[in-house]
Amino acid sequence: MTPGKFITFEGGEGAGKSTQVTRLAAALRAQGIEPVLTREPGGAPGAEEIRALLVQGSPSRWAPMTEALLHCAARSDHLELTILPALRQGRWVISDRFADSTMAYQGYGHELGRAPIESLHRVVVGDLAPHLTLILDIPVAEGLKRATLRAGKDNRYERMDVAFHERLRRGFLEIAALEPGRCVVVNAARDVDAVAADVWAAVQSRLLAKG
Repeated sequence: MTPGKFITFEGGEGAGKSTQVTRLAAALRAQGIEPVLTREPGGAPGAEEIRALLVQGSPSRWAPMTEALLHCAARSDHLELTILPALRQGRWVISDRFADSTMAYQGYGHELGRAPIESLHRVVVGDLAPHLTLILDIPVAEGLKRATLRAGKDNRYERMDVAFHERLRRGFLEIAALEPGRCVVVNAARDVDAVAADVWAAVQSRLLAKG
């Protein structure tokens, strides 16, 4: 059986990840590939329950390490029940956020540092890594402006201070710089079609060209 491919989208608030996940899924379907679409926190029943704890309530609801542990608990469920079974079946999996978000949000944004997040990662994720991570980069002010326009959102992260979001953005860019073989940074401040074109070009060159 042909092994599946694992693609993740990362980025700060308002970067347009959900839109680009949908656009990429449509492009893959046009190539005869039906991807599994999922998200973090969430992507499995128990993980979705933990998601509610993480995205609702006051920005100061959780201590940084508690928050990191909750994300990792959700990820463990997500991996065991959704991601790994799909990959074993040879499916392509596209996730709106994965482990890089824990490093960026809790490691950089909440200033826990890389070392404790890396330790949690080894326990929960082990050697698994996405085949491609698309980091949608947008200036903080623009991203937060976009995020406020979304209807029906109760996201405590959006209400964290600007300094947190600046650290978060720097974190994602540092992650990309440390792992260029896996990560591609896409300028998400442009229109949706331009971003989708760059995303598709990355998928074609990094994954489809290799079979």
